[in-house]
Amino acid sequence: MCTHRSSCPAAGSPAERHASAHVVAARPEQGWSLLCDGTIVFDDTGELLPDGRVVAPCRAWAGTGAEAGYLAAA
Repeated sequence: MCTHRSSCPAAGSPAERHASAHVVAARPEQGWSLLCDGTIVFDDTGELLPDGRVVAPCRAWAGTGAEAGYLAAA
């Protein structure tokens, strides 16, 4: 699928993929990009792999940490 000189990493190796896979199509208004290995990467850091597996987005708590205290007390 890709035409760049360094070969694409396997779709299951996220660290290598992010270092060497190239964007072949992007739809920033929709929040996604298609990589040369067939992976769809979303702006929220989630991914859809070519075999249909889903990589959940990495979300961190925003704010001062009060949220964590509230959850611990609940």
